[in-house]
Amino acid sequence: MGFRCGIVGLPNVGKSTLFNALTETQKAEAANYPFCTIEPNVGQVAVPDERLDTIAAIAGSAKIIPTQLAFVDIAGLVKGASKGEGLGNQFLGNIREVDAIVHVLRCFEDDDIQHVNNVVDPLADAEVVETELMLSDIESLEKRVENAKRRATAGDKEAKALASVLGQALDLLKEGKPARLTEPKDDVEAKLFEQAQLLTAKPVLYVCNVSEADAAEGNAMSEQVFAKAKAEGAQAVVVSAAIEADLITMPVDDRAEFLADLGLSESGLARVIRAGYALLGLKTFFTAGPKEARAWTFPDGAKAPQAAGEIHTDFERGFIRAETIAYDDYVALGGESGARDAGKLRQEGKEYLVQDGDVLLFKFNV
Repeated sequence: MGFRCGIVGLPNVGKSTLFNALTETQKAEAANYPFCTIEPNVGQVAVPDERLDTIAAIAGSAKIIPTQLAFVDIAGLVKGASKGEGLGNQFLGNIREVDAIVHVLRCFEDDDIQHVNNVVDPLADAEVVETELMLSDIESLEKRVENAKRRATAGDKEAKALASVLGQALDLLKEGKPARLTEPKDDVEAKLFEQAQLLTAKPVLYVCNVSEADAAEGNAMSEQVFAKAKAEGAQAVVVSAAIEADLITMPVDDRAEFLADLGLSESGLARVIRAGYALLGLKTFFTAGPKEARAWTFPDGAKAPQAAGEIHTDFERGFIRAETIAYDDYVALGGESGARDAGKLRQEGKEYLVQDGDVLLFKFNV
């Protein structure tokens, strides 16, 4: 399934530079002036996973197909966006279409790069974006909650649940808190809350864009962002967009040494992906054979038929069983044949909760 992340932030914080580096394209024009990104650019990124390469080598696979995720570079937001200022309406509309928000915050000083507010303060920058999202959600909810309450008094059960959960979200927003802190009472409220598509209900990953010198340990500004993320139940990572931009200009074989010289063990892309997976509760299973080895993304807590549905809806509809090998067993026993001989190939049914790293072969009949 992958996921779709919208990269947001104020103008000139490094959004488009980061997007170009992450997707290894130049689709987003990185320029030192506001609104250089007018239409949202979408880049598909292969998710790096060393386990897939290991499985492919053992299975003798002719092709390796990693799972994919999408980054959407969304036009920079300014104060007043909720009232249509700048590219506000377009910005807010584009955010509604993503699964998670990657909020890029400038955590570096550079006199050559103009800041839209003429001062570098990542927490203040975050507040500008969050305030506009909250104002938009409040405007969206006020009439809906009022109407739901009116219908609830007439005995409409769904309206009563809607008034309860959206009323709670509205109260949070008016207190200056994001709607994602809402706690639905039951599955009915949870579904209604999800259907509301509130902007501040989306999970947030803060990306602290730091200088090359601070890429390994971060700095005082990124520490403030991490504290904010912890308080909100969000995620945060430190990335140097400048380093990521340099990485894509050099041969793949030279990148590990380049990163090691900077005190880094992995690229910013890998950190962003790992944090994004944790944020959305995503995991990976594998399929392997002579033709191809492939990684698939699935939501944590998915049962075998749901995981099968990530490959094709027919697999879920006609699910019979899943031949399952844990990743560690697959590697230690040299693949499917060795796992089968050692009794480590299991036959799992419809109630099996798929585990991260499982190597699966689905049996189905439509």
